[in-house]
Amino acid sequence: MNNDEHVGMELLQWENAKRLHPLEQLFWECTLRCNLNCRHCGSDCKAVSLVKDMPLEDFVPVLDELAEKMDASDVMVVTTGGEPLIRKDILDIGRAIRERGFLWGMVSNGMLLTEDMFGKLTEAGLQSLSLSIDGFEEEHNWMRGNPDSFERVVSSIRMLAGSRITWDVITCVNQRNINSLPAFHDFLYSIGVRHWRIFTVFPAGRAVGDVEMKLSPKDMRRVMDFIVAVRKYGKIDLEYSCEGFLGEYEYKVRKERFSCISGVHVASIRSNGDISGCLSMRNNYTQGNIYKDSFVDVWNNRFQKFRDREWMKKGECADCKAWDLCEGNGMHLRDDDGNLLLCNLHEIG
Repeated sequence: MNNDEHVGMELLQWENAKRLHPLEQLFWECTLRCNLNCRHCGSDCKAVSLVKDMPLEDFVPVLDELAEKMDASDVMVVTTGGEPLIRKDILDIGRAIRERGFLWGMVSNGMLLTEDMFGKLTEAGLQSLSLSIDGFEEEHNWMRGNPDSFERVVSSIRMLAGSRITWDVITCVNQRNINSLPAFHDFLYSIGVRHWRIFTVFPAGRAVGDVEMKLSPKDMRRVMDFIVAVRKYGKIDLEYSCEGFLGEYEYKVRKERFSCISGVHVASIRSNGDISGCLSMRNNYTQGNIYKDSFVDVWNNRFQKFRDREWMKKGECADCKAWDLCEGNGMHLRDDDGNLLLCNLHEIG
């Protein structure tokens, strides 16, 4: 199969995915409280949130409905926030997810992930965990706003290295840590990391206007070339995140060509009950609310904007030659009016 045939097959599979839209990941924003103060936080989480945590008993009916209408073992329910380990009932949450047959994953900052807590989480059924680490101590703590954060997350990573659950680490590349990426790669490998994801900031939440978070086009190409080199080196499985289509770098920095799977394979329930695509989206593309709508009905019938993106073919996307492959970039890179906030394909040239 030549390259054109391969791309054609991928596009056909993508059209089928949009038509069938099998749910694979459901993110639950179970809290907006957080014990860190990260300068790039898209959710603008705080130690005390004005939005109360959704009670577990309000989320359980969603799980029950999903388990009745689809194969629960095909869906990963990811608890995120904020910091999910702040919730005192996090173990009850995990058990409720696992008892209904779903896979249970979590995104955490590692601050509360002691050995005792990790043991209880795995006993409750935790199967997947992602931790954030944003460079060496000075760089990471600057990003996270806490002098103990680096020490705590490194301790958590060392603990995970000896476990059987699926886990990875996520790094936000910025002007403070870009120059130390090669050395940081070696450090991560030395403490047991074998799966690593890199992302770059898009203009949302606290990152809006933060010049130290924004990379130049030249630096973006440096990041891409670094990922290509690491993937060839083979010690750590490194991928770039879903920050849009990358042209010549596709297949070199990811396992698969970019497609925004928000609303196709991924949904989220926010802390106030709103139903939307992935939680990276801070724009207003809410499709319903669990307090008044059936989640399954919303998933099956109200995500047209996510599955037919012709409406995004405007502005710089209107006559873009990459449209068929990109389809207007990630949904989280659009504002409330559908205008494109960032195009990394144009950034890297």
